[in-house]
Amino acid sequence: MQDRALKLTAGGPVLAGAAMAFVGLVAGFVYAMDRHHGALFAAVAVAAVGWFVSLFGFVINSPNNARVVQLFGTYVGTLTDVGFFWGNPFYSLTTVTLRVRTFETGVTQTEEVKDAAGHVVSPASHSRRPSKVNDRDGTPIEIAAVIVWKVVSPAEAVFRVEKYEDFVHVQSEAALRNLASRYRYDGAEGDEYSLRGHIDEVAGQLKREVQDRMHAAGIEVVEARISHLAYAPEIAAAMLQRQQAGAMIAARRLIVDGAVGMVEHAIELLGTKGLVDLDPERKAAMVSNLMVVLCGHSTPQPVLNTGTLYQ
Repeated sequence: MQDRALKLTAGGPVLAGAAMAFVGLVAGFVYAMDRHHGALFAAVAVAAVGWFVSLFGFVINSPNNARVVQLFGTYVGTLTDVGFFWGNPFYSLTTVTLRVRTFETGVTQTEEVKDAAGHVVSPASHSRRPSKVNDRDGTPIEIAAVIVWKVVSPAEAVFRVEKYEDFVHVQSEAALRNLASRYRYDGAEGDEYSLRGHIDEVAGQLKREVQDRMHAAGIEVVEARISHLAYAPEIAAAMLQRQQAGAMIAARRLIVDGAVGMVEHAIELLGTKGLVDLDPERKAAMVSNLMVVLCGHSTPQPVLNTGTLYQ
């Protein structure tokens, strides 16, 4: 259902007219009572009922609010103008906020509960429980996302879904789970997209997927970002060891590559300057010693050779 703009009458002049009508009704009642005019009294009474009913037609619409208007179950239009208005007293109005709103998946908020005396029975609580889902490799992970959204079509939000706020929460959760199951938690450099290594790309895909689900409800997704990403507790320790091992291997590879370059440069420089002429056996020993020194975990202790090179 598409929105239709609804224009109501300005409320100020109508309110002034209602005030003057009230004065007239009071005067009519006084006159009818004074003259004991039954027919006039009945007419004034009917007019008073109509005047009272007309007071329910006044509407105040705040900024960034919309009123979806129905008349006996039929959609009339959507009021988006800001100000004080008057319309049919039998209009049924549903308020829809057009403000930008934010929520995080997996977050549950409980309102404060008070007893009849005003004492707090149950304080307000805030709990955070990220979604638990398996990634593309079947690894259990925990994931949550922040969704920024707003209503752009109030009529669709009211008539196409039962409760559009609950609809946003449920569909966002479903889209996040579906997205997490299509990507790996982590991937090698140069590999396809992963949840941890390609934050912007994954966020863009999440926004598109959530928007596809929200389109029918007249809701626009402004932004979608992953706010929490971690391995599930039962495998977190093992995965941490795996990451540490990978980091150690990468560091050792870098150290070895650097050491080989330094040894190569040292032997080449010694030969170029003619400082010493090494045979293959002594050159191999020198390479071995330099690699031990450069790649060792601990600082080596120097040993001075006070004899000849071959002793």
